[in-house]
Amino acid sequence: MYLNKEIEFKTFISEEKYNELIDKFGLDNNVFAQTNHYFDTDDTKLMEEKTVLRIRQKGNNYKITKKTRAEVGADETHILISKEKALEYLKDGFDANVIGIPYYVHKIAELTTYRVSTPYKNGVLFFDKSVYYDKVDYEIEFEVDDDKEGYKEFVKFMEDFGIEYKESIRKSKRAYDNRK
Repeated sequence: MYLNKEIEFKTFISEEKYNELIDKFGLDNNVFAQTNHYFDTDDTKLMEEKTVLRIRQKGNNYKITKKTRAEVGADETHILISKEKALEYLKDGFDANVIGIPYYVHKIAELTTYRVSTPYKNGVLFFDKSVYYDKVDYEIEFEVDDDKEGYKEFVKFMEDFGIEYKESIRKSKRAYDNRK
């Protein structure tokens, strides 16, 4: 199990802006897919507690992540798991005590992101195309270590590239709200 602090700034963008940025940064051949499988209790206790629990699949690699809000950003706990264990959890649910959550959980939604990343200033930019159920959306994420400096750099990036800020909703919430 390992922990990290996530500080990120996000905004929705148009498909045109997404394609323009990938082209401008020369990232056409670097797009990779990752699927987030979201978990919760039958009565959505985790959502009420503002906790996100997911299994992320990148290729044949699987990782459980618990994400909780912090004073600044979010605290993340990660556990790498085998493909076999992930497939079992996806099918049957699991006891989330393995990652410090006192509930039995099951899969409630999923979302696949086609992502590229590039270093930028003092952080990393991510350009995301997310597909979930019959929806597709596009967003930018800027992950940083310093929230104050990162915010200034993100605002400047949006100014430099003509991007109007549009509040981005958590991927887990978008997927859950649009599931069939």
